[in-house]
Amino acid sequence: MQTIFWIIIFLSTFFIMEFNAWFTHKYIMHGFLWKLHKDHHHKDHNSWFERNDVFFIFYAIVSMTCFYLWSYENIWYTLPIGLGILFYGMAYFVVHDIFIHQRFKWLRNIDNKYARGLRRAHKMHHKHLGKEDGENFGMLIVPFKYFK
Repeated sequence: MQTIFWIIIFLSTFFIMEFNAWFTHKYIMHGFLWKLHKDHHHKDHNSWFERNDVFFIFYAIVSMTCFYLWSYENIWYTLPIGLGILFYGMAYFVVHDIFIHQRFKWLRNIDNKYARGLRRAHKMHHKHLGKEDGENFGMLIVPFKYFK
């Protein structure tokens, strides 16, 4: 029975992270922490790293804290939570940083309806260089209007 709860918690965490990414992006990154996120929309430096990468580090710390609580405090449900956050972060990195922004030159030749829609939606978001008026959507849930 614990295995079923473990799987439910893991999957719930993964999909809650999609909402969390949308919420964080709309209200925090394009809100009071715009100063950290701004260089993602308008690069103002020559470094490969962006100030925006701080958000990635924050979620890594949350995930590692869950692993600590599972390992040293014996709180079993923090393992599937930590793994859900980790796996979402890995999926986000592959889709957003590798596939869309090509921070690594991998996955360049993927061409299907979902991939084109995802790229189109992200391009619409990035056409706004300021903190206001950018369209906002999740990594997995993209509005159907971008699929052509």
